[in-house]
Amino acid sequence: MPEGDTLARIAVALRPYLAGRVVTGARARLPGPQVSRVIGQKIDAVDAAGKNLLIKFDGGLELRTHLGLHGSWHRYRPGETWRRPPSRAALVLEVPGAVAVCFDAPVVELFERRAEVVHPTISMLGPDLLDPKFNQDEAVRRLRDKSRAVTAIGEALLDQRAVAGIGNVYKSEVLFIERVNPFEHVEKLSTATLERVMTTARELLRANARSDAPAGRVTTVDPKTGKKLAPSRLWVYDRAGRPCHRCGTLIRSGSQGSELPRVTYWCPSVECQASEAEKKAAATDGPDTRRPSAKARTGRTT
Repeated sequence: MPEGDTLARIAVALRPYLAGRVVTGARARLPGPQVSRVIGQKIDAVDAAGKNLLIKFDGGLELRTHLGLHGSWHRYRPGETWRRPPSRAALVLEVPGAVAVCFDAPVVELFERRAEVVHPTISMLGPDLLDPKFNQDEAVRRLRDKSRAVTAIGEALLDQRAVAGIGNVYKSEVLFIERVNPFEHVEKLSTATLERVMTTARELLRANARSDAPAGRVTTVDPKTGKKLAPSRLWVYDRAGRPCHRCGTLIRSGSQGSELPRVTYWCPSVECQASEAEKKAAATDGPDTRRPSAKARTGRTT
């Protein structure tokens, strides 16, 4: 699923071709949103909010798209052949000199801009990690809400009501970099740990949201040197059964979450992401237990 940095880059890419231009054509695959209402209106802004793309019009309307797992935005010249079948177009916006097509998005919604404050999704978003005015204290406060006390941190980070912009890739990558076990309950983590997680997540998202960043995610870097670790661009994500870049232990994967289970990747060694209880036990038992035995270095858990 595209994460906050991807949506920010989409907004940057579309903005020069849409903002300030009058819509000459608009249609949606789903019958629900009457997008023809924006024809003749000027596009005021193209913004990202967490994992949502928001297109705002001078007539007071607003379009929200959420790309889900497989959605994407394309831009074409008028008359140019699309790279995907028209039947997969969830939304088409035509302006002078450009055609913007959103393919395979499960959410295309049109509503009044003034309704943002009560919108069931937009109004509930937590602080956006890519917002220049990101409020880290508020993000930590939301993560520490009593409703999330016994929620695993790996699941809590995906809750856009707590903090907006983190998806499954960054969840695994950030927790690895900060040596936090993804199954640790939020209530067992210190405020300082949560602040480090927020800071690292923001740094990675901002780096990959830059318009000059290479295509794709570039999240695998040495936190000390900033250099990428070849051949993989990622620390742990999608690397189950492969050696940890840091300690050599085999990376594990497991399902996490009850409403929408997602696969989490982590390194189980005490040196990397053992639970707080395991770290304390290792410290008590002595240095010989600081790394799993060869027999214990298993890969996939699901």
